[in-house]
Amino acid sequence: MLLPKYPDNPTPSPAHVHTPTTPTPVGRSLPQVSISTGAVVAVITGGVVLTALLAAVAVSAISVAIAAVVLRSLLRDHHRR
Repeated sequence: MLLPKYPDNPTPSPAHVHTPTTPTPVGRSLPQVSISTGAVVAVITGGVVLTALLAAVAVSAISVAIAAVVLRSLLRDHHRR
């Protein structure tokens, strides 16, 4: 039976081999986003339209509330007579 011959002073293999990596960039730049003029106009127009609708609803609600108060007052006066 033949045994393999080992060297007299074996050098152990390193437990951790450090491989240098390229450093990551410190400040990443965000990708460029181009906004067209049409998109800006559409957003502004949408905002104006929604604001006008909200104002119209508010004016209508106030008008209905005033009409309800006036009608209630008229009906109360009518029942007192």
